[in-house]
Amino acid sequence: MKKLLVILGMITCMTCLAACGEEKAQSGPISDEQALQIGTTIVDQMNTIVSQGAIEQYVDQPALYNGFLGWQSALKDIGTYEGVSGASVAFVEDEVAITVNVLGSSHDADVEIVLDNALATYIGITTNVHYSTGEIMAKAGMNTLIGMGTVFAVLILISLIIYCFTFISKFEKQQKKQEAPAPAAAAPVVEQAAAKEELSDDTELVAVIAAAIAAYEGAASTDGFVVRSIRKSNKSKWQNA
Repeated sequence: MKKLLVILGMITCMTCLAACGEEKAQSGPISDEQALQIGTTIVDQMNTIVSQGAIEQYVDQPALYNGFLGWQSALKDIGTYEGVSGASVAFVEDEVAITVNVLGSSHDADVEIVLDNALATYIGITTNVHYSTGEIMAKAGMNTLIGMGTVFAVLILISLIIYCFTFISKFEKQQKKQEAPAPAAAAPVVEQAAAKEELSDDTELVAVIAAAIAAYEGAASTDGFVVRSIRKSNKSKWQNA
């Protein structure tokens, strides 16, 4: 099926070239009428292949395959293919560019078919749908809204992330406050060490005070009690009286 359609297309192209006569063959360019005939045949075949779902058979021919995919996508806006209204031809170096004006139930389109000079090899097929000014503006506005919406969404997300950093810093401060009281447990050790140093420096005074307390209590010795610390009283003599 694939090879048959390609052969039919080539035969049609060659027939159109032969119809030009010897003078046309020498000059090279084909007329717009011949371009219309060739372009109409190619577009009709392309529409048939797409409607039959036979596109995958042309995967090994990138120019045709991509052209069929473009036509298939364009049909969503073109609607029903209603034929061809005209065509034009242009020659660029070794290529022949045929532009076919396609009629559709919803939108018209231009199909540009690029062939080599011999009209035997497809170089590319492109379908361009004709949209109204309102439709173009609506699409442009939608694209703008989507772009701006994406930008604002990203900015809001970044702002939320930055705002969350304040909670992280507060959490870290709370953790530090909870861990800060731990060194206070070392205070009794320091106090005991200071008391030991104080007692070691006033050994004789401690012995005297212990003996006085033992005499006051009527005890025979000072073994029953221990003087752990001696503190200076800040009260005046009259208050102690």
